[in-house]
Amino acid sequence: MAKITMREAISQALMEEMDRDPKVFIMGEEVGVWGGTYAVTKGFYDKYGAARVKDTPIAENAIIGGAIGAAMVGQRPIAELMTINFGFSAMDYIVNQAAKLHYMFGGQFTLPMVIRAVGGGGRQLGATHSQTPDAIFAHFPGLKVVSPGTPEDAKGLLKSAIRSNDPILFIEHATMYQVRGEVPEGEYTIPIGKSKVQRAGKDVTIVTYCKGLELSMKAAEELSKQGIEVEVVDLRTLRPLDMEPVIESFKKTNRAVVVEEGWKSYGVGSEIVSRIYEEAFDYVDAPIIRVAQKEVPLPYNRTLEQAALPQVADITAAVKEVLK
Repeated sequence: MAKITMREAISQALMEEMDRDPKVFIMGEEVGVWGGTYAVTKGFYDKYGAARVKDTPIAENAIIGGAIGAAMVGQRPIAELMTINFGFSAMDYIVNQAAKLHYMFGGQFTLPMVIRAVGGGGRQLGATHSQTPDAIFAHFPGLKVVSPGTPEDAKGLLKSAIRSNDPILFIEHATMYQVRGEVPEGEYTIPIGKSKVQRAGKDVTIVTYCKGLELSMKAAEELSKQGIEVEVVDLRTLRPLDMEPVIESFKKTNRAVVVEEGWKSYGVGSEIVSRIYEEAFDYVDAPIIRVAQKEVPLPYNRTLEQAALPQVADITAAVKEVLK
């Protein structure tokens, strides 16, 4: 095991898959000469050249449309969106083309393509560049949505995504590129669509993913010092959604808190809570609480931005509330 950053883990996955399969190529704004907005593809242009690391215009429709066409003829494009917010400019291509072509053509085409996109707030990028619209994209059948919370998962899931024959939206959080974690040395992949218990506990189940995992693990450590042992279940993938570890954990603890960075209304947490009530109602000992972003466009001011985003203290308070 080597302790590396999320950025390094993602870069390793991209490079290993490009070395393994010549059909894999990268396209997007500033991915080549500049090395990527977040330096994930730094050095790739020099190693693979312009044919496999393609700088594109600032035109998300062209990026995603080009990737769809390349995938339909047998290539394996990795299309980078500088931010997931720009995905709205390519919404038709993502949810009406990439997500549906395999189905609408009766399986005659596959679309082995990955859309890498940076999401989340916390970097003072303003309301239109700091959103967490994961639930919007996860709503559409045919599009898989992956959002890892550790470097190990980021590398293993991205490698699986690149090898998949399905279109996959791979969401990376803007504030997590410097997060460090243990990553296995050598070849490994992680199956898409499998949730994971990241921390064992007996008192309360926290269900979360991506940035929420980082916050939830910190909250769990604080609560442990107070004698409260929290079990943390990391979804890792939003579609397909693996509820089995969540339900198993809830049947053990009988209490749950769902943590997400997106807005509470119509969000990922709403789906999780609904599934728990539907599948494990007889085990409910307290109302399930959702921790999410305040219902406002995210402010630019740092103090206000942090006040709007979920924090460790919000999670610890929610856990104590369900234990009353």
